[in-house]
Amino acid sequence: MQYFDVIIVGAGAAGMMCAIEAARRGRSVMVIDHNSAPGEKIRISGGGRCNFTNLHTNAAAFLSENPKFAISALTRYSQWSFIDFLSQAGIAWHEKTLGQLFCDGSAKQIVALLTGEMAKAAVDLRLGCIVEDIVKTSGGFTLRLGAGSVRAASVVIATGGKSIPKMGASGFGYRVAEKFGLRLVETRPGLVPLTFAPHDLAHIAPLAGLSVEARVSTGETGFQEGLLFTHRGLSGPSILQISSYWREGEGISVDLLPGQDALAFLRGKKAARGAQSLMQAYCDVLPKRLAALMAETFGSVKNLADYTEAELRQAAAIGGWVLKPVGSEGYRTAEVTLGGVATDSLDAKTMQSKTVPGLFFVGEVVDVTGWLGGYNFQWAWSSGWAAGQVV
Repeated sequence: MQYFDVIIVGAGAAGMMCAIEAARRGRSVMVIDHNSAPGEKIRISGGGRCNFTNLHTNAAAFLSENPKFAISALTRYSQWSFIDFLSQAGIAWHEKTLGQLFCDGSAKQIVALLTGEMAKAAVDLRLGCIVEDIVKTSGGFTLRLGAGSVRAASVVIATGGKSIPKMGASGFGYRVAEKFGLRLVETRPGLVPLTFAPHDLAHIAPLAGLSVEARVSTGETGFQEGLLFTHRGLSGPSILQISSYWREGEGISVDLLPGQDALAFLRGKKAARGAQSLMQAYCDVLPKRLAALMAETFGSVKNLADYTEAELRQAAAIGGWVLKPVGSEGYRTAEVTLGGVATDSLDAKTMQSKTVPGLFFVGEVVDVTGWLGGYNFQWAWSSGWAAGQVV
């Protein structure tokens, strides 16, 4: 039976980063993945260019039961650390919007860099390999595979969450955590389009394909980015962001005039161009199809000059259009999984279980979920690096 110092289950961003760091320290490392290729989420990310980090990464951009848990790893291996890693490898990158960094070329460059560094450090990469069971022993762990068993002093679970099951995502990591007595935080899809009941969808579905800038909020949290109307409901960056904060039964507020006072805008239109209809006024700031829907929803068929102050206030609801989603598109299209292995079960510096020595959890499987825009990859790099320093 083969023996390794470290066996890492999952050849994604966090797993490969952990393997590189551990092997560079002279540890014998095996990485196992059930997929036929490593780094598949890296490869498809960012339209094939990989939004690999964000210049503005800090713990405030992450959701978790313990908002402070991510600070240690993110501080010790920051966005600047990973940028330097890519730059030293000669991989060119650029900033798109809001601090989001992408490869100038293909995301495959990052996958090739990671697999190349693992090869240099003599990491044993096993693809198309299924872990059937993990058993704690007096000397570490035994992993039962489809073709025999292997042993290790330490095991790192880097299997990700449930998002995008067609790429092989599963709840394996959560099952391992439960088996060893670690607490789980309820999991749900994150960074996912929102869906609506038939009577609401009937109003917005005709706008499918239309994209506008909007501020979408729920409670005290809001994001101003693009909003996309779809045949199923709403998508786009602002919706994906707010989906991580929205819960079933709650509404969302959509401000179609972000940064402007909608009532002041309409008062100005009434004073300057009172012969206009509400739709004509809306058309100055919204696409025609959306302006027509908003006029139908919040106005009446008369000139602005004839609107009362109360009617103007109602028409100003485009600055706070309240909608009530009934759900999301689920893990099928979710970019991440919220929840996971509870942070109070892990050491924030090492990512090791507090109750099972030698068992580590890194990346998306942990209850740390970032905003859209490269934050989740940075958590993968940082948490994988942190575990790699000690396994």
